[in-house]
Amino acid sequence: MCFEDEAGFTRRPPKGRTWGRRGITPVVKVGGRGSGRVSVAGLIAVRPGSRTRMCHRLRRHTGRKGERRSLSERDYIGLIDGIHQLVRAPIVLVWDRLNTHVSHAMRDLTSTRDWLTVFILPAYSPELNAAEYLWAHIKRSLANLSSVALDRLETLVRNRLKRLQYRADVLDGFFTGTGLSLDLPPPSP
Repeated sequence: MCFEDEAGFTRRPPKGRTWGRRGITPVVKVGGRGSGRVSVAGLIAVRPGSRTRMCHRLRRHTGRKGERRSLSERDYIGLIDGIHQLVRAPIVLVWDRLNTHVSHAMRDLTSTRDWLTVFILPAYSPELNAAEYLWAHIKRSLANLSSVALDRLETLVRNRLKRLQYRADVLDGFFTGTGLSLDLPPPSP
């Protein structure tokens, strides 16, 4: 079973909490307005009796006129094909209702793969997607980051994702956070 989700990172970091002296609010000055973004699609593969795996695709968008600001259907299919080669088993894919996920082009691409079964999560249910916990973890590690160049931000995101690929215990925690189980129900009498 695979959970997929996407996230975007800009030079304006997510806000985080910190300690400060009483009466003096810590201030982190950040620039980087309108300087592009890094889009990432991540996929967590959970399989009973096997190590939990993660695969991702990353695209940098510089903000040029006419440039696509998100990942395309081809990017997502490349990600799905990559995880299929990694796990070498049929895939049950769970993802949200992003317009790219439910487009006619995506339905055509997924219907040609007989080893792929796609389930779309109900609206407003991010707590059921293990990949949402992945992005919360990454963004928390980038909180209050001072202004960096777009290529440096891309490198930071890549490094954090690369480190998590080898931490199956953390990836298992993301799946556990959903409250879902891969156990089969007992047979009915």
